[in-house]
Amino acid sequence: MKKIKLGTIFAAFLLTAAACGADDDTNTGENGDSTSSEGNANAEEVSGSILVAGSSAMEPLIAAASEEFMNENTEASISVQAGGSGQGLSSIASGQVQIGNSDVFAEEKQDIPAEDLVDHRIAVVGMGPAAHPEVGVDDITTEELIDVFTGEITNWSELGGEDQEIVLVNRPDSSGTRDTFVNYGLEGNEPTAGAITEDSSSTVKQIIGETPGAIGYLAFSYYDEEGTVLPMSVDGVEQTDENVMTGDYPIWAYMHSYTNGEPEGLTKAFIDYLMGDFVQETLIPEMGYIPETGMEVERNAEGEESTK
Repeated sequence: MKKIKLGTIFAAFLLTAAACGADDDTNTGENGDSTSSEGNANAEEVSGSILVAGSSAMEPLIAAASEEFMNENTEASISVQAGGSGQGLSSIASGQVQIGNSDVFAEEKQDIPAEDLVDHRIAVVGMGPAAHPEVGVDDITTEELIDVFTGEITNWSELGGEDQEIVLVNRPDSSGTRDTFVNYGLEGNEPTAGAITEDSSSTVKQIIGETPGAIGYLAFSYYDEEGTVLPMSVDGVEQTDENVMTGDYPIWAYMHSYTNGEPEGLTKAFIDYLMGDFVQETLIPEMGYIPETGMEVERNAEGEESTK
């Protein structure tokens, strides 16, 4: 599993957050081509400002990519905000942002006019149960996972671990990470009410790492070499990129960047940059995400999985 470079991510976040106050997609290079010097040598520099919002699972990658993009296009400003997939989809549908990030299909969210949105699949993200490192359990069955999150199991000793009360850390209904975990980790069973609920995956990670007995769920990209949280195997299958690509590990999602209609100007240039060689072949694997081209299986908006 690739490990996230937190210093890079936080630096990228701070830089992009500092660019708040973005105007509409005001402009751009004449042809809107990507400007990656590593992948698109003939592209022209673009300018203007755009706002990107949505999935917190995608936020580290998009923030890091925007930093690289702005280094190469000094007249361009890209602000990246998290907030969850639901916010990303509603914001792009209403025209409040130029790109709405989501780790669920637009068709999966109610009241989203999916037919008006254009789906740009940037990558794949694996997700899974993450626990405090001292719970004494590193593998859990799907049935046990459901029982833990629905409140049927309340102490780690019931799973062979420490005599420690289980503390659930959850994401809000608007979270695409939550939707993916519920659909493919909990077989559609909703977590019990009363769990700690946090908007940000970064905060979820912090709470799990600091709270004895805690368990939540995170994208692979939030795991670190220091072992701040424990990625738990599910039914004996480890949370690895390889197991996601072969279809052996089921909890994963596409990383969608939606535009309201076909993108133009700076928005198109940045989308092209995300799909270019540097992001796809270097940044995505370095930051713990999975290139969509490496997948041996595919999934549609109805959740049906098949071999590619």
